[in-house]
Amino acid sequence: MAKNKSRKAYVCTECGSDSGKWQGQCPDCKAWNTIKEINLGSVSSALTSDHYAGFAGASSSLQKLCDISVENTPRFTSGSKEMDRVLGGGFVPGSAVLIGGHPGAGKSTILLQILCNVSQSMHALYVSGEESLQQIAARAHRLNLPVNKLSLLAETSVEKIVEVAKTEKLGILVIDSVQVMCISGVESAPGGIAQVRESAAFLTRYAKQSGTVIILVGHVTKDHTLAGPMTLAHIVDTQLMLDNTDDSRFRMMRATKNRFGQVNELGIFAMTETGLKEIKNPSAIFVNRSKEDAPGSIINVLWEGTRPLLVEIQALVVDSQLGNPRRVTVGTDQNRLAMLLAILARHGKTFTVNQDVFINVVGGVRITETSADLACLLAVVSSMRNILIPKNMIAFGEVGLAGEIRPVSSGLERITEAAKHGFTKAIIPYANKPKNTISSIEVIGVKTLSEALDVL
Repeated sequence: MAKNKSRKAYVCTECGSDSGKWQGQCPDCKAWNTIKEINLGSVSSALTSDHYAGFAGASSSLQKLCDISVENTPRFTSGSKEMDRVLGGGFVPGSAVLIGGHPGAGKSTILLQILCNVSQSMHALYVSGEESLQQIAARAHRLNLPVNKLSLLAETSVEKIVEVAKTEKLGILVIDSVQVMCISGVESAPGGIAQVRESAAFLTRYAKQSGTVIILVGHVTKDHTLAGPMTLAHIVDTQLMLDNTDDSRFRMMRATKNRFGQVNELGIFAMTETGLKEIKNPSAIFVNRSKEDAPGSIINVLWEGTRPLLVEIQALVVDSQLGNPRRVTVGTDQNRLAMLLAILARHGKTFTVNQDVFINVVGGVRITETSADLACLLAVVSSMRNILIPKNMIAFGEVGLAGEIRPVSSGLERITEAAKHGFTKAIIPYANKPKNTISSIEVIGVKTLSEALDVL
């Protein structure tokens, strides 16, 4: 009889990266004493032969590409328009969704709301490995949710959960959380790299074979990244992150991965006494300016997923008391600010070499696109020269290294959104200027940074 050689790997418990040998410091995340030895030999054999044997349709067959149906994937609603927007139109049967967030962000609350609503039309199961069933029931009654058809289960064994799911013929299943799940044949404690990886893979395979929607709840680390192995994000179909804003009342859900919809789609919720409520007009939250005009503040129109979002950008420029002036940003990239200030000095003849520059995006929004370049520079010049920016003005556009104002995507939609909120003047790239005049807003197209500063 041939011997089964045990394969070992050395995996970092912080970032999930693996290496061929043990090291004191992780080469990727630079954390010390986080690399642990795991045994891979028994995992593959046990899961391949025993665990997956009971899945229907486990065998695969060759198919011609032309014979595969290309009909639209059927979806069903979650009961929340904001949640459906982030998912790309609703839940896709057979998909695996991973939702992460800090403790207290509202992951369990919003999933309990969704399952109570979905359970009215299909079989739904909420599996908790952290909370007791009494705690979940108390939360559901406090939120006034329909509790007559939702099933609950307190279990951490993945095999037992799947057996219950097969018997009940579920349409949707929530696992709270994947970090406490365990599967037999894996020589690791619950929460370990191997346990999390194999449990997620086993549940995802069951979702594909049975058509059940499985939602996995995941924790995050102190670096705002998903806890567990990096392969966890590759296993699932959709990864959502639920974050708090600076105002603790609001929550932002963003899709960082979605095989069935738009990536970086954003959903806004408000935490109330009756749970998370969707915000139909999120721009009104982040645009809350003072009644009087003030220098250093301007409105920018971002494009989040499939819709525009108005946010306020503030700048403060003061004389530096240090030999090396500070560049501090909240909500945007600090390195990009340094580049923009260099462009401002070269092409705008405005120097900040002896000034501290502070940039703040109001409301806790994180800007990931380049359309805020022009607004940031206008806010900096406004603060530095004490120029009042009218409250009814917006600006957006990418600034190039040569001082040119480059166009951005969905320019007309951004202008239209600003006009709906009462803005009457817009400084935008010349290439984004609409062909037809919009009566309610004056559109000023600029080609260079110097032209935009002249308008200001």
